[in-house]
Amino acid sequence: MSMTADISNLQTAANQAIGRKKYAIIGALAVLSAYFIYVFIAFDVVGLSQKASLDNAKILVSDSYSYKVHVTRDNRSSDISIQIEGETKGAYTDGESPEWVKLGQQTVIDLGDGHVVTFGEKDVTYFVPDFGEIWAQPGRRGVETNIPEGDFPGKINQSKNRLAITTDAGRLTVTRNRTEVFRYFGGWELFFFTLDSPYHGRSFGELVSRSFAGETGDIFKDFWNNRMWRHQDVAWAIGETILMAFIGTFGGAIIALPLAFLAAKNFTPLMSLRFFMRRVFDFIRGVDALIFTIMLARAFGPGPMTGALAILITDVGGFGKMFSEVLENVDKKQVEGVKSTGASTLQQYRFGVLPQVTPVLLSLVLYFFESNTRSATIIGAITGGGIGLMLTQAMITQKDWEEVSYYIILIILMVMAMDWLSGQLRARLIKGGESHEIK
Repeated sequence: MSMTADISNLQTAANQAIGRKKYAIIGALAVLSAYFIYVFIAFDVVGLSQKASLDNAKILVSDSYSYKVHVTRDNRSSDISIQIEGETKGAYTDGESPEWVKLGQQTVIDLGDGHVVTFGEKDVTYFVPDFGEIWAQPGRRGVETNIPEGDFPGKINQSKNRLAITTDAGRLTVTRNRTEVFRYFGGWELFFFTLDSPYHGRSFGELVSRSFAGETGDIFKDFWNNRMWRHQDVAWAIGETILMAFIGTFGGAIIALPLAFLAAKNFTPLMSLRFFMRRVFDFIRGVDALIFTIMLARAFGPGPMTGALAILITDVGGFGKMFSEVLENVDKKQVEGVKSTGASTLQQYRFGVLPQVTPVLLSLVLYFFESNTRSATIIGAITGGGIGLMLTQAMITQKDWEEVSYYIILIILMVMAMDWLSGQLRARLIKGGESHEIK
């Protein structure tokens, strides 16, 4: 009878436990659903989706892997200029043009697939296959237009003072002061050599042949001093970014190590001092590196060193906490062995403690160095140093998105390289530590 009662009690208890868990799961799901509903309303997801522009997104994506050539006419002076990405550094000299632009009394621009734009004396026409010819003439009263009726295979934005036509072949913009045609091409034009370089347009075989003929230095010089892509400046910026991370990481580790002894209970018996040091570490870790970056930039001005100091201060908090925890787990027997030789306290730390913790501490430092390489990119955008500054400048212009892609690729490669290097060094440290223990 008692066994039956015990089994019944166990079943009742199990059912109650299962019921409590079921209600807990339902309650957690309800809270999570309520939170997502709140986020959906608070962040105005519906409004954001309505504001999103797929056309702008397509232009942004296409700009990241292609370039555009601007053919521009000053409507006041009738001067024609042809520039890659609209920059003077990528401008064709007077009288020169790509093969798809024919200069003369009438400038004829062949956009391909039958799309042709013609600059007349004052007017401009755009022939679109299967649609007809669009005519426009800028003047003091605005832009007069004549657009055929029918479904246009593209997009037309028209106002009194502006006409913008976008098709798969290119874009035409007409205002009172300027008429401009954009044509897109795949790739990153002038990445190796600018138009004024004698090596522009040369095949790889020709470059190799000239290199063997003794022109290696000149070829590299023209590439390195490329005014459009600024390879020399980019390399210097990458070096600045790595240097910011290096100074900040290893400087923070050097400062944090002696402070960590004050926060470790087996090295600092005074509880009040340990409590104070740990709260200092908590305070430093609680303030984001970007906050320190802004404060230091106001105090010392912009520059790579300001970014390095911001990383250094932030890492003191992180290193101090982790170093103190490592120190609290040292083997006391080694310390006592050194102490038995009559060594001073400093010598005990030097020969009894540091050999034990050095591989672990260096492994932590290398991991932080890898992480700070990424952080230095963002910090550099604020302090005005490194590749982060160049990336921010390219994004602000909203013009040369292929440069943005270039910088992002370099940042990813830099982070991958630092990740691989720090991983190799950490593996060697750990292996070295294990072999030392075996001996």
